[in-house]
Amino acid sequence: MTSKRSLFRRTAAAVVSAGAAAVVLAACGGGDGTGGGHDGHGAAAASASPSATASATASGGSQAPAAQGQHNAADAAFAKGMIPHHRQAVEMADLAPSRARSAEVKKLAEDIRKAQDPEIKTLSGWLASWGEQVPAEGAMDHSAHGTSGMMTAEQMDRLKNASGAAFDTAFMELMVEHHEGAVAMAKTQQAQGAFPAARAMADAIVTSQSAEIAQMNKLLGKS
Repeated sequence: MTSKRSLFRRTAAAVVSAGAAAVVLAACGGGDGTGGGHDGHGAAAASASPSATASATASGGSQAPAAQGQHNAADAAFAKGMIPHHRQAVEMADLAPSRARSAEVKKLAEDIRKAQDPEIKTLSGWLASWGEQVPAEGAMDHSAHGTSGMMTAEQMDRLKNASGAAFDTAFMELMVEHHEGAVAMAKTQQAQGAFPAARAMADAIVTSQSAEIAQMNKLLGKS
């Protein structure tokens, strides 16, 4: 009997000791989140789910510190490059209602505008939350022509001066090149980016714009 009582006391003492240790560990992990985390963002950064991050960024608003801790230089480069790229695509799409003859081209242009205009706001929100500079309106990286599919000023003027069937053909030919540049940029983000919501946007760009490239090539008789 004495042996059983002694064993019981030792077991109870061990349970109490383990509970106390758990309390101490919990206390160490709490507070302002600056202890025990990477890059000063605490454990919340490690536990933030991609879906929660995507939800937080969908409106293009400011991000919580946990979300900030998940981006890298490739994410910032993706956002800074895609904003002027999308702005030009929207500018091209805005020409279609008054110039295009084809109903398919008008619908395509509207789909492009509806998809890319909100993405510009989201990308701008990410950069602002990361303390990065948002590209100014009208800012174009002309050194990227030929690699990102960006149109030159001369190409944009040619498109603005076209109408009817000539506009339809020019719009689709230029937009195919533009989309191919965006897909290449998005694939770089897929390979190098870390921010979950930015990677999700890259996935969507590759899927949607590849489908639009196929559609335009078919309309141009190239498929």
